[in-house]
Amino acid sequence: MEVLRRPHAIWVSFLLFINAAHSFYLPGVAPQDFVKGDLLKVKVNKLTSVKTQLPYSYYSLPYCKPEKIVDSAENLGEVLRGDRIENSPYVFKMREPQMCNVVCRVTLNAKEAKEFKEKIDDDYRVNMILDNLPLVVPFKRPDMDSLVYQHGFPVGFKAQYAGRTEEKYFIHNHLTFTVKYHKDEETDAARIVGFEVKPFSVKHDYEGKWDDKTRLTTCDPHAKRTVTSSDSPQEVEDKKEIIFTYDVEFQESEVKWASRWDTYLYMADDQIHWFSIVNSLMIVLFLSGMVAMIMLRTLYRDISKYNQLETQEEAQEETGWKLVHGDVFRPPTNSNLLCVYVGTGVQFFGMILVTMIFAALGFLSPSNRGGLMTAMLLLWVFMGIFAGYASARLYKMFKGTEWKKITLQTAFMFPGILFAIFFVLNALIWGEESSGAVPFGTMFVLVLLWFGISVPLVFVGSYVGFRKPAIEDPVKTNKIPRQIPEQAWYMNSLFSILIGGILPFGAVFIELFFILTSIWLHQFYYIFGFLFLVFIILIVTCAEITIVLCYFQLCSEDYLWWWRSYLTSGSSAFYLFLYAAFYFFTKLNITKPVSGVLYFGYMLIGSYAFFVLTGTIGFYACFWFTRLIYSSVKID
Repeated sequence: MEVLRRPHAIWVSFLLFINAAHSFYLPGVAPQDFVKGDLLKVKVNKLTSVKTQLPYSYYSLPYCKPEKIVDSAENLGEVLRGDRIENSPYVFKMREPQMCNVVCRVTLNAKEAKEFKEKIDDDYRVNMILDNLPLVVPFKRPDMDSLVYQHGFPVGFKAQYAGRTEEKYFIHNHLTFTVKYHKDEETDAARIVGFEVKPFSVKHDYEGKWDDKTRLTTCDPHAKRTVTSSDSPQEVEDKKEIIFTYDVEFQESEVKWASRWDTYLYMADDQIHWFSIVNSLMIVLFLSGMVAMIMLRTLYRDISKYNQLETQEEAQEETGWKLVHGDVFRPPTNSNLLCVYVGTGVQFFGMILVTMIFAALGFLSPSNRGGLMTAMLLLWVFMGIFAGYASARLYKMFKGTEWKKITLQTAFMFPGILFAIFFVLNALIWGEESSGAVPFGTMFVLVLLWFGISVPLVFVGSYVGFRKPAIEDPVKTNKIPRQIPEQAWYMNSLFSILIGGILPFGAVFIELFFILTSIWLHQFYYIFGFLFLVFIILIVTCAEITIVLCYFQLCSEDYLWWWRSYLTSGSSAFYLFLYAAFYFFTKLNITKPVSGVLYFGYMLIGSYAFFVLTGTIGFYACFWFTRLIYSSVKID
């Protein structure tokens, strides 16, 4: 039940704490106070690399282990992200500095040395957590005055000894932790507001035989000898002895607990981000305004002209969109499939909208690890009722009678395709023995959510939708289809569809860069307010570009608008996938074929979902528009 507990808390918390929604933290996550001498237990998380995108458990390498390894309770989102949070042998006492604490001594065999070398080759970083704060390495960039933080510390590094050409592998075996705390002025209690580390590679020396009381000569608290550099680094080789040590220092900080994530969420190119988004929004709003003005003026003139029939001769000379009134609401080919895609799009739209509202209010902040993904999955499941309703309403309008058939297709087609791709990708991750592989137990939970909740809700929605009266067309449909005249080259369906996808993609591609960076370069994404604004702009843009191109299509007496309205804005997903490929080759340093397959597999899932979302927005905009204009004119 731990899997489902947090998202449930999100809903309950939203209702109970709506007035406190400005708070960054999920209501109910209380700060923890520590007095001097309290135990601080460090937890370890997965090893991550931007080169391979394959996470591994911390203890997959022969690091020092506690007496008993205990897994922390994980929600569904954490499991799907590949998080594996476990206890560690690193234990501090609040505000009691420690120096040269020996964790353990390890003698590597050939296999273990090889594993360390592979992880160093692939630039793996070690992630740790203290009081829900991830460990960071502070460093100063030459082009910036302020500090920049990198998540986790490198397993090790490659270097050459002076005067030699052969590269050797060295491990970071000494960690200097800095715990920052904010002290309460009235009490002796303090709260942790920062967790930093400086990793060093040190070949520790000692005299005599090793036992529990052995004192190191390279790092001795009694002699006030500390590690400050990696001048004599610890090599990784077969039968090499490695002694793991750490220091802890405590620093009082002015940062309050409520603001402790601000430094973690700081982005080096923050100004570029804000400027680019504002610039993009201004361009899109300007274009949208221009399009809306042209459309309103043109339509107003057309409708006025059609409703003021002065002579019968003029009526006979009419051309344009009014001529196809007898065919414009004729059901399209593959109408069942269109109903399924529209229903799925409504489900996806509902999930995205509610998720973004919660995220913008601060309920799904990065501090609530895995909360965003868990909430999205559960919202997708519960939005099945709207998917069934939307597909059944459209199906009945097309004079369909087998509502159970359309319901089954809506419930299984899109999730089935996604689950098939996900299953193949997960099998590849299993093959690499990565902790990112979703366990079979979690797979079972996903299938249970799909079959046990989503499918029945789709049926409920379909039943309700099909029981309602069918949507009446504003004009009658002729029995014999009208012949469509030869179209100009620029009204060709493929050209028109591809042109239509450019503007919606242009509205989101800058934000897309930051989203891809947060996913594939392991950074936090947090500007949900801006993302919500971009989402609104995307909706407006999809609707307007589809309406404009639909209007031009009807004016050229082509009445096959149903599928084209869906594909026009949906084609933005094609540009999204192209951009994902461009990002892969220009920004990422992925070398392993499996990692490349994973990247393009997940981006294919993302692009497919984006197609369904934008296509449905465009379809409903065009559906509303055609019904509006044909109900506004007098038809004899």
